[in-house]
Amino acid sequence: MYGCFCPVLASKQARKLETQLDEQMHLYRKLVSTKVESCNDNDLESGIDHLLKQLQQVNVQMQTWVSSGGSEIFSHTLTRHQEILQDLTQEFKRLHSSHKAKKEHASLLEDFREFDRSRLDLEEGGGSYDQALLKERASLHRNSSQVDSVISQAQETLKSLVFQRSTFGGINLKLSNVGSRLPTWEFCIDSERFWVDLELRILSVHIFLACSGSIVWSHTCEIESVMVSPS
Repeated sequence: MYGCFCPVLASKQARKLETQLDEQMHLYRKLVSTKVESCNDNDLESGIDHLLKQLQQVNVQMQTWVSSGGSEIFSHTLTRHQEILQDLTQEFKRLHSSHKAKKEHASLLEDFREFDRSRLDLEEGGGSYDQALLKERASLHRNSSQVDSVISQAQETLKSLVFQRSTFGGINLKLSNVGSRLPTWEFCIDSERFWVDLELRILSVHIFLACSGSIVWSHTCEIESVMVSPS
């Protein structure tokens, strides 16, 4: 199957994809650092995700070739490409989470302002109780949808971390012999395991806080609904 596979061309293709990813990630960093929403957000994110998948596919092909008896020297080049892919993937996940959190925070603030305006109109007789209740329920529904989105994003991040751990485990066997002769390599492997486990723990806390915030917000809205309801 890999008789016509050319590792040199595959490595060249990987470098080309890495260059494109560097350019796209530069634009994405600038986008996340600003507070202005752009209609091109989804296009940029989709483009980066597509390039990451392409680079992952090329790395898998090179890994399969090396595992099937390819040059051991080329395995060092493959390891470097895998490290670059992992770094880019982790940075993209981090920037994506930060960007999404900013947008959800801005939306949540707007919902609070809308709720305050509705309550003020009700107190001044400028609107009916039913209208205020409907607005409050709509606000609660939007916030619940945001929490669901955060949980879904956390689940996707968890899948990514699990995949990264499996990829790391796949190359761990090849590095074990070298690690036994070079203690520094073994230390790096142990450090990588530690950080993956730490990311999983942080992700669990993130999911817990999101769910807790949703429950607290729901109870708060219910209490205020009772307080403003006509006797």
